[in-house]
Amino acid sequence: MNKPHKKLDAWASAIDLAQLAYQTTDHFPIKEQYGLSSQIRRAAVSIPSNIAEGAARHSKKEFLQFLHIARGSLSELDTQLELAKRLEYIDQNEWVTLNELLERVDKMLSGLIRHLGGKL
Repeated sequence: MNKPHKKLDAWASAIDLAQLAYQTTDHFPIKEQYGLSSQIRRAAVSIPSNIAEGAARHSKKEFLQFLHIARGSLSELDTQLELAKRLEYIDQNEWVTLNELLERVDKMLSGLIRHLGGKL
């Protein structure tokens, strides 16, 4: 199977972000297992998943569509992590690391979208 997404730095960084999001939500309160924790995990997984699906498509237009969906999921994750920080489920060190990865993935997605001729 050809796996073009595995050649993309944006996908690799998004996988790192998803892994960190999972590790971070492991210590959320049990009452959040089906709430915020679940939402964070779904949004985090959606980012590399959409990059991978888009990379496997046969047209640039479809790839761009999936990259835009990935950026939407990234914004969703940013919002959820901000709430978790305000609720003090995430400490300052975790927040800094997560935020740096969020920004890195955002820049990579934006660059890839521009490279493919898409609009931001």
